[in-house]
Amino acid sequence: MTKGYIAFILHSHLPYVRHPEFEDSLEERWLFEAISESYLPLLDTFESLNTEGVEYKLTLSITPTLLTMLADPLLQQRYIRHLNKIIELTEKEMDRTKGHPEFNGLAQMYNKKYKNDLHIFRDIYKCNIISKFKELMNSGKIEIITSAATHGFLPLLGINPESIRAQIAVGIQVYEKFFGVKPRGIWLPECGYCPQVEPVLKENDIEYFIMESHGILYADPRPVFGTYAPIVTPSGLVAFGRDIESSKQVWSSVEGYPGDFDYRDFYRDIGYDLDYDYIKDYISPDGRRVNTGIKYYRITGKTDDKKPYNPAWAKNKADMHAGNFMFKREKQIEYLSEYMEQPPIVVCPYDTELFGHWWYEGPIWLKMLFKKIHYEQDTIKLITPSEYINQNPVMQVSSPTSSSWGHKGYNEVWLNETNDWIYRHLHKAAERMIQLANENPFATGIKRDALNQAARELLLAQSSDWAFIMRAGTMVKYAEKRTKDHIGRFTKLYNDIKENNIDEQWLRDIEYKDNIFPDIDYNIYASI
Repeated sequence: MTKGYIAFILHSHLPYVRHPEFEDSLEERWLFEAISESYLPLLDTFESLNTEGVEYKLTLSITPTLLTMLADPLLQQRYIRHLNKIIELTEKEMDRTKGHPEFNGLAQMYNKKYKNDLHIFRDIYKCNIISKFKELMNSGKIEIITSAATHGFLPLLGINPESIRAQIAVGIQVYEKFFGVKPRGIWLPECGYCPQVEPVLKENDIEYFIMESHGILYADPRPVFGTYAPIVTPSGLVAFGRDIESSKQVWSSVEGYPGDFDYRDFYRDIGYDLDYDYIKDYISPDGRRVNTGIKYYRITGKTDDKKPYNPAWAKNKADMHAGNFMFKREKQIEYLSEYMEQPPIVVCPYDTELFGHWWYEGPIWLKMLFKKIHYEQDTIKLITPSEYINQNPVMQVSSPTSSSWGHKGYNEVWLNETNDWIYRHLHKAAERMIQLANENPFATGIKRDALNQAARELLLAQSSDWAFIMRAGTMVKYAEKRTKDHIGRFTKLYNDIKENNIDEQWLRDIEYKDNIFPDIDYNIYASI
């Protein structure tokens, strides 16, 4: 007998890193790695479960920036080129490792994997993996929800309410373009909630959003069932809170499964390990060493003396950890169900890229878990937030508190001494964009093109990724440059529009470089 539910929510996001001005962009590799290591393996997981007749439910958020890149013909062709290059490297590796069976077998494994990626992506999916996600959505297996346009961190943009409105409205427009329906739910970027988002979500017919746990636990009045039942806000939106216990078991490399010594070590890659002259054609064109995706070692422990990766051992561990996760959720839900008037729901949100990219065995673990839930127990069922709302319409009314899932739970990651300088520019640009929209409601021709491009540049500048990267201390120069470039382009557009002196050649160039959201209407920034 079913006593409660688990809602898996995977958040799929990458910043907009399309660089047509470069033949080979290091940042575009982020997308290619995510496709090969996360998105294709997860689609394979879903296909396999469907073939076996396993019942499962999963919620997937796909951000507008990621959707736009996945649909881009230039990036699709560059991904194919990337795969061919890796396949070439795996063939060299099969030859180089002939005298080392433990590595040669892995080289063959990677050769098979990347050849299969190429076949699936090019020949089966016709370069369009979005259509496969849409097919799964239409089958009822997964629910796809939206996010803000460029993953702007909404609590720090709220000084200009129009910025929140534009981020959310454009995000919904992009979703509708690709999936043909309106989304019922939204992933607030970084789980960043503030009360100012609610009116905008309501006017766009959003029904629910996902929160960090303390956003629910510190709500007023205090929710009777904590995070194990959603609350409905006074404005009528449903808020689901992240479960702390199940989260750590999956995402933490210290306390969770991904740190097991038998799993593949993410940080040991032949792009760094092998001689430069051998590997130079497969790393960054400027000579910087980068991950190739070919990794031969398992985590082993806190030591530099890493042992060879054993896929069979890793698969066995994934099976054990899947069983452990299910057992703990069964006990958790059995306990909760004794004290709750409605079936408890354990909400498990994670970054999609954790599965496969950071945690190589993540898709295997997920497949084994879903099979175990289907075949080996009857205490818990998988569910989507929409289904839970439909089945349990009565909820406690409570006002959530501002929160995020960043370090310390609020805004510190996106506002600190490394990145605070960006906000005076973002806020001023937003103020100017609102002014332009109010002054030019019916612009046509090149002026309309310039206004639309100004809106694109502002949205791109607002991406939460740039502030995050500055705080993390990796690729800082790139994040700073992206912020300065987009603000600089916006400012020139603003001045050109105000002076009625638009540089058309320059405008067409940045339209080509920053071609995100081709259907955008700058009037989204007009004051209400």
